[in-house]
Order: sequence, then C-alpha cells, then structure tokens
Amino acid sequence: MKIKDLEINGITFLAPLAGITNLPFRQLIKDCGCAVVCSEMISAKGIFYNAEKTITLLKSHERERPLSVQIFGSDPVSMGQAAAFIDDLGTADIIDINFGCSVRKVIKQGAGVSLMKNPALARKILKAVRDATSLPFTIKIRSGWDASGDHAVNLANIAEDQGVDAITLHPRTAAQGFRGKADWQLIARLKQAIRIPVIGNGDIVTPQDAGDMLSQTGCDAVMVGRAAMANPFILSQIEQYVAQGTFICPEPWAIFRKMEALTQGYVSYFGEMTACRMLRGRLAWFIRGFPGAAAFRQKLSTLASSAHAFEMIRDFEAGQKF
Repeated sequence: MKIKDLEINGITFLAPLAGITNLPFRQLIKDCGCAVVCSEMISAKGIFYNAEKTITLLKSHERERPLSVQIFGSDPVSMGQAAAFIDDLGTADIIDINFGCSVRKVIKQGAGVSLMKNPALARKILKAVRDATSLPFTIKIRSGWDASGDHAVNLANIAEDQGVDAITLHPRTAAQGFRGKADWQLIARLKQAIRIPVIGNGDIVTPQDAGDMLSQTGCDAVMVGRAAMANPFILSQIEQYVAQGTFICPEPWAIFRKMEALTQGYVSYFGEMTACRMLRGRLAWFIRGFPGAAAFRQKLSTLASSAHAFEMIRDFEAGQKF
C-alpha cells in the first residue's frame, strides 16, 4: 500500500502503546516482520517546551524505518510546531495525531478522543500540522462518543479535506476504552465514506482475525497493539496468512532468543537498573502458556542484572520439553 508517496512493504502496523512502544521494543517488532512501527504517544507541548523525557521518546534508529511518530495535544500552534520539529529531525516517515486516547488526563487537556466532539478545533489542528510538514500525515481515531460512528465519519471527512493521507480507526467508543467488542462494521462504513487508505484496529488477536477484518471491512491494512506484546511474531504471521492462507508459528528457541534481544535492547537504551525493573514484567509476556510460566514470572521479581536475566531465560528454556 501507499501513504501519500511512501511505499509500505506490507499491510501491518504496530499500534502506539504508552510505555510499551519504545525504541528497543519497536526494533524487536520490526525484526519480527512488521511493516510499520509507531512511537509511543508524544506530547506536542513537551516537544514545544523541549522537555527532556519527551525528546527522549523521539530517539530512533535506521533499522526501524519506516517509523510513524504519534503526537497529541489540543493547541494548534504547538501541534504544528511539534510536527515541524519532528520533520526537521529527519527520523520519522509518518506523522500521526492521536484522536482516540480516552485516558482521563488526556481528555482533561482537551486532547485525544476529546477532540472528536470538537470538530472546529480538530480542523484547526489538522490544518496546522498539514501546513507544518510535507511528510505523510495520518490520524488515529475511535468510533467517537457514542456507538453510531457519526463522530468518526465526520472527523474523517474533515481530515481528508485538510490533507490527511490515511486514517486508522479503532471502532470502540470513548466510554468503552478497551472493553467490549470492536464494531468492525464501522471500519467498513468509513472505508466507503473516504478515498484515502483506512487502517483497521481492534480485536486482532490471531492472524485469522486480521484476515477476517480485511475481508469484512475492505480496509487497506491492519494495526495490532496488545497482541504484539505477547507474540511479537504476529505481524509477520498476518502478512503470511493474508498472502498464503497459512502462517508459521515460531519455534520455541526463536521466542527465547527474542527475550534475550529485548533484554539487551532495554539495557542498552535504559541502563541496567531501569531495564531490569521494566523487564520483570515484560519478559513474562513471551512465555504465556508455557509449562512453568507462573513460577518464571515469580522469579522475575528478583531480576537485578542482565546477566541474571540471560541466566533465567536459558534455565527456563533448558527446563522445557518440546
């Protein structure tokens, strides 16, 4: 597919996940076969004020390209300046705006899904960002504030009019959060309502789910978030399934090597102490369903060094019977 003039080699996108889609995780997912990875949601005001923690989130590596960088905010001026800043960095291939986050602190700022009930302000933000950059420009939205989907279609029409190049729809309402069932028929409705590419998101847990979404909605690509945390290979599996009707499950040894790769990546990026604290929860993602997974999770609470992590991973692998 194509977003503006950017050729995308595949149909899979990694969703932006706060606290999760940092640089080492994105590199891991990219190495596992994802077409496009996305940054964590980044505050435009943080970029505007040159906040150290915010600027750190913009760190990138050539290995993860193409990269989508997602920003959020409610002020057109700072949103436009953030887009220009990201463009000047030269590391992003796509700039995305979050119109879907339903976290209270984001809504209180008038950002995220809050903007879906303020189309006049949304239009000003879209224009400011489009005027600030020539990069491919996308947005991620929800159904809106009720189940009708009218907010989504209305915002999508405004976005297309303002020069947005593609739209991702997660068809749950603001009140749903991640609860309940995603209404894929809204993705189909949106696809019929606009001419630019539509990326479907929501309730993709298996490669078959992605195939079903594509066939039922006519969307151009799929975005996966939480499922990639437990199975980083799911994006390449989706690509295989859509192309061939079947997919390959990774050998257990490949899963353990990815656990080691994530450990090394985290230590290099965050430093050993911070990385180990984070890995206590995150290494457990990979071994759900394995015999002894619960005991391994308990042992992770004592993780204190990268050497300890490698030892624990190899001991767990050696104790498995495949």
